[in-house]
Amino acid sequence: MNLDPGILARTQFAFTVTFHIIFPTMSIGLAGFLAIVEGLWLKTKDEIYLQVYRFWLNIFAMGFGIGVVTGIVLSFEFGLGFARFAQFAGPAIGPLIAYEVLTAFFLEAGFLGIMLFGMHRVGKNLHFISTCMVALGTLISASWILSANSWMQTPDGVQMKDGKLVVINWWHVIHNPSWLYRLPHMIAAAYLTASFLVAGIGAYYLLRRRHTSFARRSVLLGTTMTSILIVGQVFIGDVLYGVMLKHQPSKMEAAEGFWEKQSSSPAPYYWLIVPDQKEQRNRFALGTPYLGSIWLAHSIHGRVEGLKNTPRELQPRMAMVFYGFRVMYCIAIVMFGVACAGLWLRWKRRLFTTPWFLRVLVLMTPSGIFATLGGWYLAETGRQPWVIFGMLRTVDAVSPVPAKTLLSTLIAFVCLYTLFMTAFLIFIGRIIKRGPQEIGTQVETFSSLKHAFRLGVLDKKTLESTGGAR
Repeated sequence: MNLDPGILARTQFAFTVTFHIIFPTMSIGLAGFLAIVEGLWLKTKDEIYLQVYRFWLNIFAMGFGIGVVTGIVLSFEFGLGFARFAQFAGPAIGPLIAYEVLTAFFLEAGFLGIMLFGMHRVGKNLHFISTCMVALGTLISASWILSANSWMQTPDGVQMKDGKLVVINWWHVIHNPSWLYRLPHMIAAAYLTASFLVAGIGAYYLLRRRHTSFARRSVLLGTTMTSILIVGQVFIGDVLYGVMLKHQPSKMEAAEGFWEKQSSSPAPYYWLIVPDQKEQRNRFALGTPYLGSIWLAHSIHGRVEGLKNTPRELQPRMAMVFYGFRVMYCIAIVMFGVACAGLWLRWKRRLFTTPWFLRVLVLMTPSGIFATLGGWYLAETGRQPWVIFGMLRTVDAVSPVPAKTLLSTLIAFVCLYTLFMTAFLIFIGRIIKRGPQEIGTQVETFSSLKHAFRLGVLDKKTLESTGGAR
């Protein structure tokens, strides 16, 4: 059996990055949500907000930890699986990754301990600042990572000199043509993910008539954030579509499922296709007549360009791009519908008492994660066969590593990450089953960080936490 090292390297990276992106997406969204909730608690003194904060803080901490560990693995894979890519793109990509560590990671690490364990050791305001700093750190981290990935999609600010990549304008490397549009799209996706997680868990408790005060507040917060975010996300997504059509037309041609250089007029909008890459045609296609022209060409008789406009050797695999886009797009449509239904029921004062809507929220709990994965597959598979679009092909970026070595590490990653995911789901399941912890009417905090670190205070807190204080 002949194993292709290129395919194995790509499969390994695809698997590890698919697993990894779930957790930063959750962390970014939940960090912002926790900052909002703690701010509302400080402003209103309503203890329900504190319950919500503590409940989701546990889930955030677990997801953040797994995200950090799996992110480090990706950095090693650049060197081990794609050494030629690292050697070629290092002058541009390397500093961006380093800046992410020096700014975002250090900021998060500096305040994460206070956020997780400082509720009873520092003042309320300092704890709130720590939560905000962690949330800010996740945004800065996303900015640098999206800058690096967007540069790979739409490279700028570099030249080839003597066969080597040389940076000639750092501002253009960072602020490349697609970064300004892809960044808010990804951040909005993360916040939507958190919104549906919060609303879905709240709806689950309402259906079971448990922790109703906590559940009502969770559903209210989650649906409110969803209603605001989904409108902006649809707008940003439409703008990003136009940007990528300009810079990566082959990606968007594959995403729409058309092959001919010019589609028929009027053009349908395809929902399901069975593409034949070899024959450059669809064996089966199910679509809505006229909608392709109206939606994509903004004319009832408009034509849509197809993948044959791109040379065959430079075409991405249509099936992966098409269905990655459809997963993201269709989930976004459902999200929009759920947001509209939530606004209507809230106006009718039936938001917490409509069983069918609560069941829909429960089903939509992981929807943000699946939509993000669909969008990520669209972005990464649509760039193929390039790892740096128009500059370095993926097949030329792979390390000269034996196929058996790549296969063994892939199997090891699958086993290890399956263990991680199982442990995470068991952890989340136990938190949900237990529900929000009972919180007293008085929250014990200290007035200053200096007081918190006094020896007598620490000793007293240690005794109380172990049951030895009387």
